[in-house]
Amino acid sequence: MPAGRVTDRFDALSRELANGRSTACIVLRHHTPVFAWGDAGRPSSVASVRKSLIGALYGIHVAEGRIDPDATLAGIGLDDRLGLTALEKTATIRDLLSARSGVYHPSVHDTQRGRPARGAHPPGTHWFYNNWDFNALGAIFNRLTGADLFEAFAERIAGPLGMQDFHTGDCRYQHGPESLHPVYKMRLSARDLARFGQLYLNGGAWLGRRILDRDWIAESTRSHSPLGGGRGYGYLWWTAEPHAPGDALSVDTAIYYASGYGGQYIVVVPDLDAVVVHRAANVDNGIDHAAMGRLLSLAIKALREEDR
Repeated sequence: MPAGRVTDRFDALSRELANGRSTACIVLRHHTPVFAWGDAGRPSSVASVRKSLIGALYGIHVAEGRIDPDATLAGIGLDDRLGLTALEKTATIRDLLSARSGVYHPSVHDTQRGRPARGAHPPGTHWFYNNWDFNALGAIFNRLTGADLFEAFAERIAGPLGMQDFHTGDCRYQHGPESLHPVYKMRLSARDLARFGQLYLNGGAWLGRRILDRDWIAESTRSHSPLGGGRGYGYLWWTAEPHAPGDALSVDTAIYYASGYGGQYIVVVPDLDAVVVHRAANVDNGIDHAAMGRLLSLAIKALREEDR
């Protein structure tokens, strides 16, 4: 993917980026880079964007019949350090993908704040942004496919998309005493994340090759859990309606996006045939959701000016 070009329309976006803690930003339009700022080839932590990345691997293996999204934890034989209850084991893979497992067992990189008590909600009935769900999905993938998560990503996604900077050496598992299921950590560059966003915008096709099932993308990027104020959650993707008062990232058209701590974003804008990627390599000194909303608004404004 070429570095792209910067036009006068994006001057305001460039100035905003330069005044903040950003390290890279890319805007794609009609599969073409129209704006590139910063070090687009620098791999850095994607934080929770990893969840959306791994969701694509689930889509591939569900389509191939290797993973049944309605399989239960009991059927898979998945347990954890403190022991899961019979009710918790009725949670399905689909429940975990939509953060509705009802399993509130401690996790590595725990999400204790607001976490319900064990047994507070039956599986499938309550949304909670739960790192136990996300970590367990990594363990389930490895168990059901017999493949390593990172090697599978390299083979089934990074390779076919021609990612320039991805290496499995930039990925690692982080274990902890809280749970049997580790966090899967990933480092990618802005330009490689832009390819991933474009894959979703393309409906799962890349250069004439089918990488991901179109129906899986549609199912993943629609809201299964309305969170109020026009914000929602699909399968490991966030959604926002136009002018959603509950989401500082929302603009004047519907979007879906992957979001990670410190300012890691892949934003897909279907109505404008656009993808916006933002990176902040120092996740502890990055940007917040509202700041990303301002950057996205400037990018959208520049794209609309292009249409005049």
